[in-house]
Amino acid sequence: MKNVKTVIVVLVALVGAFVLASSVYTVDEVEQVIITQFGKPVGQPVTEAGLKFKVPFVQEVNPIDKRVLEWDGAPSDMPTKDKLYISVDLFARWRIVEPLQYFLRLRDERSAQSRLDDILGSETRNAVAKHELIEIIRTTKDRVPLRDAVLASTEQGANMGELVPIEKGRKLVEEEIFSAAAEKVGVFGIELLDIRFKRINYNESVRPKIYDRMISERRQIAERFLSEGNGEAARIRGNRVRDLNKIQSEAYRQVEEIRGLADAKATEIYAQAYNQSPQAVEFYEFTRTMASYPSIIGDSTTIVLSTDSDLFKFLKGMSVGAE
Repeated sequence: MKNVKTVIVVLVALVGAFVLASSVYTVDEVEQVIITQFGKPVGQPVTEAGLKFKVPFVQEVNPIDKRVLEWDGAPSDMPTKDKLYISVDLFARWRIVEPLQYFLRLRDERSAQSRLDDILGSETRNAVAKHELIEIIRTTKDRVPLRDAVLASTEQGANMGELVPIEKGRKLVEEEIFSAAAEKVGVFGIELLDIRFKRINYNESVRPKIYDRMISERRQIAERFLSEGNGEAARIRGNRVRDLNKIQSEAYRQVEEIRGLADAKATEIYAQAYNQSPQAVEFYEFTRTMASYPSIIGDSTTIVLSTDSDLFKFLKGMSVGAE
C-alpha cells in the first residue's frame, strides 16, 4: 500500500511538472510573442523580455523578430525614361512594429520577404521608368567635375568634361521609392527604414553596344589630341628650322665681318711693311706681279699687252730663247 502511494505521488509530481513546463515560456530580448489559441491570436502581443505564462496545451507561442531585418532583392532588368534597359539591384532595411497585424496578414518572415519583393520591385520599376538614366546614376545636381590641370585649357576650348545637368539625382529617386513603398508595407505591420540602390548596370544585351560607343568616343578624343599634337610638333619643327637658319645666317655674317676685318688688317700690315722705302715698294710690286703670272699665263695662252703695262715691264727684259 505504501508503494502504491509513492507511485501516485511521483506520477502527480511528474504531471504537475509537465503541466508547469507547458504553461511557462520565455521571451528573448530580440523577440516579441503572439499567443494563439486554436490558431487564433488571444490577448495583446508580448513585447517585454522575461518569463511568461500561458494556458498549457491550449495556447501556442509564436515568436516574431523585432530586430532590424534585411531585404536584398535580386537584380532585375527594367527600362528607363530614355529607353535604356538597365539591371537594378536594390536592398532595404525593415522591422516589425505591429506584430499582431503582421501575424494576421503574413504569419512569418518568408511571406514578408515575398511581399517586399513584390512591392519594392514594383515601385522601383515605376520610379526607374519615370526618370532618365543620368538621374538614377548621379547624386548631386551641381557637382563640378575634376579636371587635370594639364588638360584644363584644352577641355574648356573643346567643351569637354562638362556634366549633363540633372533635376533630381539618385537620392531623390530613392526617396520616391521609399515613400511609395513605406505606405504599402505599413498595412502589414512593417516599418520600412531605408532603401538604397546597391548596383546599377547596363543590361547584358545592350552592354557591348554601350562599351563600343564609349570606345569610339574615346578614340575620337584620342585622335583629336594626336592631331593637335602632330600640329604642335610641326610648328615646333618649323620654328627649329627657322631659328637654325637664323643662327647660321648670323654666324655667316659674323664670319664674313671677321674675315673682312682680318683682310683689311693684313693689307694694312703689308702696306706698312712695303712702304718703308722705295726699294721695298718696288720689291712688293715685283713679287705681286710674279705671283700673278701662273694664274694668267698657261701653256697655250696668247697675251696682248701694251708697252707701258706693268706686266710687260718685267717680260720685255727676258731673253727670247729663255725656257
